[in-house]
Amino acid sequence: MDLTTDPTPKEFSLWTLEQIRSKGSAMSWMEERRYDWVPVAASAIERLMSAQTLLLITDREREWFARYTLSKLNKFNTQRPLLPIMSLGTIFPYLDKVNDSEQLELLEDMLSLAFPNDYLFFYVGKGSDPRSQIAKSKGNSLLWLFDETMQNSFSFRSDDEDLDIKLIQLLNLFDKSIDAILFSEVDIQSVL
Repeated sequence: MDLTTDPTPKEFSLWTLEQIRSKGSAMSWMEERRYDWVPVAASAIERLMSAQTLLLITDREREWFARYTLSKLNKFNTQRPLLPIMSLGTIFPYLDKVNDSEQLELLEDMLSLAFPNDYLFFYVGKGSDPRSQIAKSKGNSLLWLFDETMQNSFSFRSDDEDLDIKLIQLLNLFDKSIDAILFSEVDIQSVL
């Protein structure tokens, strides 16, 4: 009798479905949405694993979520290495002053110098917020947009009474996905 586990990594979409279903009805909203989620998450995690820095930006209403994300994804007592994740507002406190292409170019130049392995933005908030334009300017950004649909993004409705709960649930799924990919439990190559 062979008691070893199958060393073959699971396909990311199937693994994601299993994670969603393991939460029961609490996360049932995500079951159909996983087809939107899987390529967006896989791309961002793959870039993170290749030493690109993830720079968090939120609209003003979600600044609490940026702090929560930093504490969740880089827990100090975890088994995985600390990840290059930072709040852009901490590095550059003038986010609300970037309102034209010249200022955006100056910011991008500074970030290119600071992060020579490249970086990606992780924006959470309303698509109409001026801060979203910073993240939208870079094609590889991880976008969780409210009231706007864009290719390679994940969308929410800002009037959803469970929005904060869904954000936390999705961040937990993202965190677990990082672990699964980092420890080769999941294969994302078929998604990319």
